[in-house]
Amino acid sequence: MQFSHIIGHQEVKQLLVNSVRNSHVAHAQLFLGQEGSANLALALAYATYINCEEKQPDDSCGTCSSCLKMNKLVHPDFNFVMPVTTTKSVSKDALSHRFLPEWREFVLASPYQGLNEWMQHIGAENKQGLISKEESRQLVKLVSLKAFEGDYKIVVIWLPELMHPAAANALLKLLEEPPAKTLFLLVAQAAEKLLATITSRTQIIQVRNFTEQEVVAFLQQHYKTDELAARQIAQLAEGNLNAAARLTGQISSNYFAFFTDWMRLCYGYKFAELIEMSDKFQVLGRENQKNFLLYALNLLRKVMCYGVDAALITYLPPAELEFVQRFAKVITGNNIGPLVEELTQAHYHIERNANPKMVFVDSSIQMAGYLRNNV
Repeated sequence: MQFSHIIGHQEVKQLLVNSVRNSHVAHAQLFLGQEGSANLALALAYATYINCEEKQPDDSCGTCSSCLKMNKLVHPDFNFVMPVTTTKSVSKDALSHRFLPEWREFVLASPYQGLNEWMQHIGAENKQGLISKEESRQLVKLVSLKAFEGDYKIVVIWLPELMHPAAANALLKLLEEPPAKTLFLLVAQAAEKLLATITSRTQIIQVRNFTEQEVVAFLQQHYKTDELAARQIAQLAEGNLNAAARLTGQISSNYFAFFTDWMRLCYGYKFAELIEMSDKFQVLGRENQKNFLLYALNLLRKVMCYGVDAALITYLPPAELEFVQRFAKVITGNNIGPLVEELTQAHYHIERNANPKMVFVDSSIQMAGYLRNNV
């Protein structure tokens, strides 16, 4: 993994590169970001850059012996600890090193996946992943060895918040008395679940969610998604590349056109046409119905933000911007709450297999009243 493989995040990339070039590499760093963010990808790119033999001004070279091994996750000085559990293939002594082939395959497929995908990948069924207390003994043995090839021995700990208390205390001792030339890169999603003493001994790298534009670019580059579908997925994913990848292929309708038509008919009290429109809603299928309602909630939020301060909306395609500008005139503090609640309830009922036509017609009647009640 190289920095150039990661969409956006120039500010964090530059911070990490400068720390290496200025020899200010902290022995313990916490890459903190939500699921689907670039926290693991940035940690991998950073580790690659640290041990690169021909460092470039802004990235690793990608061609030296170290980079080639790092890109395959087989560098002898690059180690992983991650939550695991017993499976059919590993019925006892579930430790990270016994799942390394699966882990390499998992990360190389996408470093933006979450714990649920990892558990499914190793066949954990309904079991919970954990970094066990036995893992701490392996970790102590691991860091006691000197680096074989690189400048540093690097240990990436994915989701350290899932550590058994004994493992967490062992890690704390290592952070307090770090072995020479050893780096700990913790990749976490919930800092509040970590020992405060561990957090205080790390340099925290805050990793923001991806912007909508970055998600669109990612989908177009990696999945060849057309711009309309990519923008709809980006609004649903809310900066989570893992969610965006899951949604790819699920979008089978122009949500924006459907929503604008729906709101126009609601505002005009055209109930006969709304009943006809309910047929179109029904044929979308349950997943598309749910996604559409989530999209509607997201677009409604943008309308509300625009009404408060247009500067809160950084970018919208021209057609969406024109709609938001017009629709913001009928959305006020009096009706935004009921409208959001109605869409939320509609999503709740669709998720529980309610009749989609009935849900759509009922929501349409309610929302028609709310749209006129804006004073």
